[in-house]
Amino acid sequence: LQHPHVVKYFDFTQDRSHYYIVLEVVAGGELFDRIVQRVYYSEKEARDLVWVLLDVLHHIHGKRIAHRDLKPENLLLKSAHNDHDVKLADFGFATEAKKPMRELCGTPAYVAPEIIKEKPYGLEVDMWSCGVIVFILLGGYPPFIESNQRELFRKIRRGDYEFHDEYWGTVSDDAKDLIGALLTVNPDERLDAREALQSSWIREDDENLAGNDLGTNLAELRKFNAKRKFKAAVKSVVAINKLQSLGLDFRKNLS
Repeated sequence: LQHPHVVKYFDFTQDRSHYYIVLEVVAGGELFDRIVQRVYYSEKEARDLVWVLLDVLHHIHGKRIAHRDLKPENLLLKSAHNDHDVKLADFGFATEAKKPMRELCGTPAYVAPEIIKEKPYGLEVDMWSCGVIVFILLGGYPPFIESNQRELFRKIRRGDYEFHDEYWGTVSDDAKDLIGALLTVNPDERLDAREALQSSWIREDDENLAGNDLGTNLAELRKFNAKRKFKAAVKSVVAINKLQSLGLDFRKNLS
């Protein structure tokens, strides 16, 4: 893949025990971490970021590659000094979509209904995940929220979400139309990346969107991001404890 907003691959090598992949240095951290530090956040800024994501998807889908794990954690910034040099990373679940795929993969809150239903699927799963990200960028919270994973999947299968007036009352109708066209349960009716790039919201005049302040939603996005980081930290601690426990058991067996 050769795209300015995809983490660049340079080389690959291996020795007897390891594989090594040499990638571009991306030192700016996660995109969402940078957004929540802003004092002012407008609909234009959200739209510009969505354009980047759609442009990347148009590129990789044109090569019949499905990412299959689009989420905020995989949207990184090249440097600490540029808020728009976004890089899509982590192609661990990516695959060539030369035929319908069947593997169960992805992150629960961002996974498409057809994967949950265990149906054969295609590139459209990335467009669903993109719709979830667009919803979060504009509303400040995910479209599907449930602490119970079974209930979460039930909502995703039905496409059961809503635009709450408190956060969406000032967001343009064209933005909500794009989200609705991405969060469409039937993958055959879901927009592809090329169609999404031609949508009215993506092509909207900069000045019209720049004056639309998303300050209330930015506050909600800060809460969402804090919860997301906390959950990641908890998972890391659990993983470390498991590794330490395994190491202790291993040493006991040795002795």
